[in-house]
Amino acid sequence: MRERGMTRRRMLGIGGAFGLMAATGLSTSAALARRPSITGAELRSAVPLPPPFQVPLPIPTVLKPISTSGGGDRYEITQREASVEILPGVRTPLWTYEGTFPGPTIESRRGRPVTVSHRNELPVPTVVHLHGGHTPAASDGYPTDLVLPEDWHDATMHMGHGSEHGMHDPRAVVTKLTRDYTFPLDQRPTLLWYHDHRMDFTAPAIWRGLAGLHIVRDDAEDDLGLPAGPRELPLMIADRAFAADGGLDYPALDPTLRERPGVHEPYLAGVLGDVILVNGAPWPVHEVDTARYRLRVLNASNARHYELEAVTDDGRRLDLVQIGADQGLLATPVTHRLLPIAPAERYDVIIDFSGVPVGSRVRLINRLGSGRTRDVMAFRIARHATDDSRIPRTLSTDLPAWRRSDAVKVREFSFRAGQMRGDHGWLIGGLPFDPARTDVTARLSDIEVWRLIADVHHPIHLHLVGFRVLSRSGRPPLPHDAGLKDTVSLRPGEAVEIITRFDGYRGRYLFHCHNAEHEDMGMMANLEII
Repeated sequence: MRERGMTRRRMLGIGGAFGLMAATGLSTSAALARRPSITGAELRSAVPLPPPFQVPLPIPTVLKPISTSGGGDRYEITQREASVEILPGVRTPLWTYEGTFPGPTIESRRGRPVTVSHRNELPVPTVVHLHGGHTPAASDGYPTDLVLPEDWHDATMHMGHGSEHGMHDPRAVVTKLTRDYTFPLDQRPTLLWYHDHRMDFTAPAIWRGLAGLHIVRDDAEDDLGLPAGPRELPLMIADRAFAADGGLDYPALDPTLRERPGVHEPYLAGVLGDVILVNGAPWPVHEVDTARYRLRVLNASNARHYELEAVTDDGRRLDLVQIGADQGLLATPVTHRLLPIAPAERYDVIIDFSGVPVGSRVRLINRLGSGRTRDVMAFRIARHATDDSRIPRTLSTDLPAWRRSDAVKVREFSFRAGQMRGDHGWLIGGLPFDPARTDVTARLSDIEVWRLIADVHHPIHLHLVGFRVLSRSGRPPLPHDAGLKDTVSLRPGEAVEIITRFDGYRGRYLFHCHNAEHEDMGMMANLEII
């Protein structure tokens, strides 16, 4: 990196292990061994922030279908600007799905197709990706498959790097104003989420509010007796920072998000906020019974990692009993005291408040945070109640039993900082993303093992398929690696092996880092299923 003229200031701006190397002169191995807890730089809000645990936890509205005929459900969502009260007494302009942040939740049944018609009334093109969905390529939300605003006159103008760097995507499918996304949802019940995936501008678009939840259910899961109804809580955790006028602060090189992608130099490694939002509320509080609750947790932050812990006011730690991962239920429960969660990961956990006195409080805290970012939310024990829920010893029996010996191919990918057209970038295998280049060709139904190697923190997401974690740096997976995942957190200097089967659909898909700033600066690659 120094050979390519990277300055000391830029090295520090990259964050994580590279910052340690620049500041202290540590060797690479020594710096990586310290495994810093963050990759990125934090913005500081310019408005007074509320005290924690005062704002009630909002629960996102469940969207009603406009049609349920023909064996599937049809929804309509308008992407539009809205002014929303996030901080008490302060209005914040957002880009939204249906005027709310998070957007409305879609609930669907396994195997029942859903079509969502998105209408783009924002001032920029958009793309919608259903993260974790087993989706045909035409509806997967490829970054150049733009939905243009009505007044966006030049359909070829900006395809991410396309206009600025002379790149072109001959396979892009561009529509104006509206697009139908069809999701078969023939997959295990789980928590998915939908978000903008526009080429070069995913990070600021999600930051401005373009994210929502999608829950898939089925009869087998319903029959397990898990906490349900008001005792099942979706929790979208996201950090943000606020400017002096109450708007969201973000270090975009082009605040209009129309022409020039990227962020200012100190934030090249990722943008962190100093306000922790849960379902769009700052450090909220939720009243609960003395009973078990099911928490469907999503880390929708651009770059912030969390290590979650549930602590009573008298310092007692409560178990977080994991029952599910990104792609649905585990085979058996796994009990944690600390639960790490990287950007885009989801965890399905049970927490039992039955032993906590009425009137007291349980805080959900982030062991990787400091100051205000150490708090996430709180639960206030409001009343005694009966509880007929349970946590079965066997949760599911349909997890794939792929073996290393079944793999027809083993591939290796490095995820590292580097140069992209003369500027800083984040690269896969030494290359920045090019929509016109096929990086990996895999045959439908083949099983493969991938070895993923990181320099700093990289949460790696595969579109289309789930996978199992086989190892971490030659050692067994960690307890939170259980089950079927679609996003895996690589720590600094770590190599992780995963195994997957490329089933479902043929076509062009992606794999990429879900640190959204890394993604926008080249850390994506094309996966062609043939």
